[in-house]
Amino acid sequence: MIESRCGLLCSECSYQEQVGCKGCINITKPFWGDSCPVKSCCEREGLEHCGQCEKFPCELLNQFAYDEKQGDHGKRIEQCRCWLEKSNLCT
Repeated sequence: MIESRCGLLCSECSYQEQVGCKGCINITKPFWGDSCPVKSCCEREGLEHCGQCEKFPCELLNQFAYDEKQGDHGKRIEQCRCWLEKSNLCT
């Protein structure tokens, strides 16, 4: 099941319960700001998640995935690949 546009696993996010976040695929605006550029891009392109994009993984997604403070060392990129491949080995 796809949980986010960028590959973040919302079910593992501590903010889900803290702020009542339902995940970006189920909300209009993220809890942390007016918009999310990754969410906006996916929705503008009509994609469920970044892994479906012909530019995957793009510079924007890489910036999010490898951000020094809030990145996940590329875990979300791998998750998008798993969603795309519908692999049973994925989380």
